[in-house]
Amino acid sequence: MKKMSFSIFLCALFVHASAQKPVIVEQKEPAPTGIQVTTTRNSAIISGKKVDYTTQSGYLELKNDTGKVIAKVFFTYYKTENLDLGKRPLTFAFNGGPGSSSVWLHLGALGPKKVQLKDDGTASAPPYSVVNNENSWLDRTDIVFIDPVSTGFSRPASGESPSQFHGFKEDIESVGSFIRHFLSAYERWASPKFLAGESYGTTRAAGLSKFLQDNYRIYLNGIFLISPVLNFGSADFAVGNDLPAILHLPSFTAAAWYHKKLAPALMTDQQKTLRESEAFAMGEYATALMKGDELSANEKDRIAEKVSYYSGLDKSYVLQSNLRIDENRFYKELRRKDGLTIGRLDARFTGRDLDDAGESVSFDPSFTNIDGPFTSAINDYFQRELKVKEDKAYNIFGNVYPWNYSNVQNQYLNVAESLRDAMTKNPALKVYVGSGYYDFATPYFISNYDLAHLNLRPELRGNFKHFYYQSGHMYYINKPDAIQMKKDVDAFFDWALPK
Repeated sequence: MKKMSFSIFLCALFVHASAQKPVIVEQKEPAPTGIQVTTTRNSAIISGKKVDYTTQSGYLELKNDTGKVIAKVFFTYYKTENLDLGKRPLTFAFNGGPGSSSVWLHLGALGPKKVQLKDDGTASAPPYSVVNNENSWLDRTDIVFIDPVSTGFSRPASGESPSQFHGFKEDIESVGSFIRHFLSAYERWASPKFLAGESYGTTRAAGLSKFLQDNYRIYLNGIFLISPVLNFGSADFAVGNDLPAILHLPSFTAAAWYHKKLAPALMTDQQKTLRESEAFAMGEYATALMKGDELSANEKDRIAEKVSYYSGLDKSYVLQSNLRIDENRFYKELRRKDGLTIGRLDARFTGRDLDDAGESVSFDPSFTNIDGPFTSAINDYFQRELKVKEDKAYNIFGNVYPWNYSNVQNQYLNVAESLRDAMTKNPALKVYVGSGYYDFATPYFISNYDLAHLNLRPELRGNFKHFYYQSGHMYYINKPDAIQMKKDVDAFFDWALPK
């Protein structure tokens, strides 16, 4: 990929004047060089206090080394007013996929507005709306939401191949360059800097932690890994790779506990039950699978009994699966007798397939629960409140496949090593890790395992804080978890910011 230079062009924002909506204001500070921008002002009630902020939405033009525009990256920048930018933290936020726009963190957790859902995260009937987000991060940090190329409104320039942006290395380079030029354009080099990524966005954030240091000497204060995936070898089911089967078992236990499919002895204390399942998974279960075909019939029967006990599945099904329960089968099997399937992103949600005889589910009920509300809400929010007028569609999920992993040809991608390298070179770097117990996209025990295998020196092992929540991948859609997440994030900022 050619070396990139950038110029920035921002969409003008026009808004209706009212007490509850953004109002047009005159530019009171010089815009970045070459930029013409109209800024909107609004306010939010966050943690019981009024926070005034401005919003800018627009495009950063990516140019190659000949000056040719090769893509436009869309972003939304929230900045609180009348604060010292040299001390005010700045957080760059993005989701994952790969191929996802930043809509989920934008209107689910971090931004000043959120999609209105029921308290448990269940969507109401359409139409959908946005409301004040009392748990926004904007009282603690300014935020830049980035939509990588082919997501959101971001697109390659006419005649440019999208493939030059669609890959692990390519994505790190383009997003990293965006961050560097944003810091210069908006004079934010002196600000404490944070990254916040969700799902594959945590893969991107871990990769960026090393890339930004090594290439631009940008040292971060903190990284938020929301539902992380760091080592794909820990999570990808494949014949001959038994690690995912071992590390998924505690999540099976959590889902079975939620759906009341465990033995009565396991239903009284969730945390005690999960610790038992974790100990079995890393002990007897791991040892048994490592033996492979050398496992005796008696041992196999005994292990099948325990896997059944901790998963809520019939022993006969465990034996038929050769002791290795694939996640996709589990979604269908746990509540098959009830005619229900469970969600991948959030196992609390259930759905119904055309029939109950299949091996895998036909859709993820936890995804369809949020897909429509977030898609409708982000389009309405941009058009009516931020006055972003675009003919092209806002891609909630862009077509970025095939995604290039040539940097790890014939290997599993493992960005845990990038994170270890960044933390070693920058001992001040702090890392928040958040996991939902009912998340099968990035199971919580896999995160435990990956963090325990970073090979950090003892003095750096305290630079992580791992938080757990009683919902799934987007744990912030569950109101009790959103409240707890806000408390955890506030405490993390207090910890990670320079004293």
